[in-house]
Amino acid sequence: MTPALYRRQWGQNPLREVLAGMVGTFALIPEVIAFSYIAGVSPAVSLFASFVISVSIAIFGGRPGMISGAAGSVALVAAPLVHAHGVQAMLLATLIAGALQIVFGLLRLQAVMRFVSAEVRTGFVNALAIMIFSAQVPQLLGVGWETYALIALGLVIIYLLPKISDAIPSPLICIVLLTAITMVHPMPVHTVSDLGELPTGLPHLTIPHINLDWATLSAIIPYAVAMAAVGLLESMMTASVVDDLTDTHGNQRMECTGLGISNILVGAFGGIAGCGMIGQTVGNLRYGGRGRLSTFTAGAFLLALMVLLHRWVGQVPMAALVAIMIMVSISTFSWGSLRDVTRQPKLSSLTMLVTVIVVVLTHDLAAGVLAGVLLSGVFFAWRAASLLTVTSHREGSTETYTISGQVFFASADGLSAEIDYLTTADLVVLDLTHARFWDVTSVQALEKVLDKLRSHGRTVEVTGLKHEQHGIIASQSDNTLLAM
Repeated sequence: MTPALYRRQWGQNPLREVLAGMVGTFALIPEVIAFSYIAGVSPAVSLFASFVISVSIAIFGGRPGMISGAAGSVALVAAPLVHAHGVQAMLLATLIAGALQIVFGLLRLQAVMRFVSAEVRTGFVNALAIMIFSAQVPQLLGVGWETYALIALGLVIIYLLPKISDAIPSPLICIVLLTAITMVHPMPVHTVSDLGELPTGLPHLTIPHINLDWATLSAIIPYAVAMAAVGLLESMMTASVVDDLTDTHGNQRMECTGLGISNILVGAFGGIAGCGMIGQTVGNLRYGGRGRLSTFTAGAFLLALMVLLHRWVGQVPMAALVAIMIMVSISTFSWGSLRDVTRQPKLSSLTMLVTVIVVVLTHDLAAGVLAGVLLSGVFFAWRAASLLTVTSHREGSTETYTISGQVFFASADGLSAEIDYLTTADLVVLDLTHARFWDVTSVQALEKVLDKLRSHGRTVEVTGLKHEQHGIIASQSDNTLLAM
């Protein structure tokens, strides 16, 4: 990334960036606090972590406009560690996870994201939208009519105000107006302060107080690896969504190393590891956040709210935040994918649906994406294997087999099954001009065909061998008929 581009990512449309980042801050608060309870840490730990991550990733990250924080599947991974070994173990795991993420970026391993197909990404986005909406359900149960009225009013403000003017993001106006209404006319509704105690001071550097012996490290390292992998996966998927929505390209390698640096700083300030947050990111993009300033503002404004205005923040009605998150879930969901289910190939639609189902059932984005990637790989291998064709042509005492297509582990048995080993021909010709052998399994299958034909007294000739296409045959076989 050139210095000029980096500066431009900070300076574009400052007012809009700041306002969008402020909306992102309010969208961060309820989800971060909710996931702090899942992870077994206090809200202050997650809120301070989100401040550190947002500010740090704005500086070191590679995907402008993306909001990151201490929430998501990373909290789910960290929860068993906190419950079994305590918060200090979690801090050490966060430091190790950050270091692993830096190594991941330096080794350019972000290229593995190329194996995530479009249908898996769509399933990831749709599952996120469902999870964002379902996270609001507890705020809708056991409440009075006042809460529903405020949510309805909030949605009206959010959706109708932009038709009049979009100078100020409508979610920000929604928060201010609904808070003012509940302060002027007190009513029995839940507020942010009901979610947990909010921090009142500044974060400070801390060192994990834990014995660094082999028993401790052997218990913590597996969790650290899982936290690093899940965090990278969510961030890379979120970055891909931003790329699609903005028609721009982020630097995924820089995002990996930036996330690692951010998580090391988080661990140093006593927080829990975090990653990209797609719901808040989509909200940020929706209201004009495209550069680094919006990400920075989301974190800096969060700290200001917590330290300077925590009394006022505590009075924000949850109905306002629920209205915002409902809007985010609606805008996040790929509604066109419902239409495409019947238009796309069945296997592609099935992959998308499986990704959604696994995420919703497990509440683990990484598990859903992994299931989708594996299913995509299986379906691709199956389709590629079905394209292999073997045709035979008899002319006198010579029988020629023309092999066309991709020969690999999934199609190798199909090659062997098409050969008539009891043929009466004296000479059998295997024409490989239009075939491609990809792995050891395919080479072994070819050798098996040759050995069987020879064991029945047939002379075998292999034609069409080209080193650039079949070099693996030469490297894996000592058979003279296969020599280049």
